Amino acid sequence: MSETVYTVNDYKSGLPRWCPGCGDHGFLNSMHKAMAELGVAPHNIAVISGIGCSSRLPYYVNTYGFHTIHGRAAAVATGAKVANPDLTIWQISGDGDGLAIGGNHFIHALRRNIDLNMILLNNRIYGLTKGQYSPTSERGYVSKSSPYGTVEDPFRPAELAFGARGHFFARCIAIDGPASIEVLKAAAHHKGASVVEVLQNCVIFNDGTHMSVATKEGRNKNAIYLEHGKPMLFGENKEFGLMQQGFGLKVVKLGENGVTEEDILVHDAHCQDNTLQLKLALMEGPEFPIALGVIRNTEALTYNDAIDEQIAEVKSKKKYHNFQELLMTNDTWEVK
Repeated sequence: MSETVYTVNDYKSGLPRWCPGCGDHGFLNSMHKAMAELGVAPHNIAVISGIGCSSRLPYYVNTYGFHTIHGRAAAVATGAKVANPDLTIWQISGDGDGLAIGGNHFIHALRRNIDLNMILLNNRIYGLTKGQYSPTSERGYVSKSSPYGTVEDPFRPAELAFGARGHFFARCIAIDGPASIEVLKAAAHHKGASVVEVLQNCVIFNDGTHMSVATKEGRNKNAIYLEHGKPMLFGENKEFGLMQQGFGLKVVKLGENGVTEEDILVHDAHCQDNTLQLKLALMEGPEFPIALGVIRNTEALTYNDAIDEQIAEVKSKKKYHNFQELLMTNDTWEVK
């Protein structure tokens, strides 16, 4: 019997209702393509979201979907995965939905290492509720809820993910299709909680927030695509690289001061010590490039497997294994 081959159209549903130019359109397109390349049957996938512009995404995929309540996507996704481990779960949240009211669920899903694909679409603003600042808005940002500028420092999603002992963290640009597809596929193949931060634009309320890497030319100059086992090179002609300087990093140019490719750090996404991975994830311009791709990808026991192991161990020590046997463990009598 031949194996069913799925196409992109098998995962499409409905007509997306986002503002023209919104990064959600580009990301959705990449997600459809990644799903097709992964080949998981649509009826074996559930897409679960909270509230927000990006959280409308379940309507536009031909899979099971659940548009839940504000900030609770990770909680509902956890329940779905534990109850049905065979389901592939994609959790979709925005920076407000996922890191404000949903922040608690976000960090504990990572701490527990639930086998979820957690997508965080980060446009640094509340879009659906018309332009309030979010947990990732920059200090001083002027918005409808901060007319004189915010007086708070933002969350950095990578820092939260690493601090919660996350084992997979990646980053992509919503409109950078090929790179986004590869990151999504890597997240799906990872066993455990995977976080993908998607940098996207809100053309209405926070236009240009990721301008430095919004174009291909910008990414060539201001971003570095990390690949496990390969030197950390970037630039339009791969003329720049990263080297270690004390406990930190520095940018060098090949050919200057005798620097060769052999001097450049090699990316190790599988290293259990996350010190260097976190430094890479937190890099930002203008001195350093923004890290894209899979930054951390390590193995660890998942919550799902731990629960299964615990249940099997407890059952092996019990004298009963079902309700009928439970009834028979104590004294019994028959009423005639």
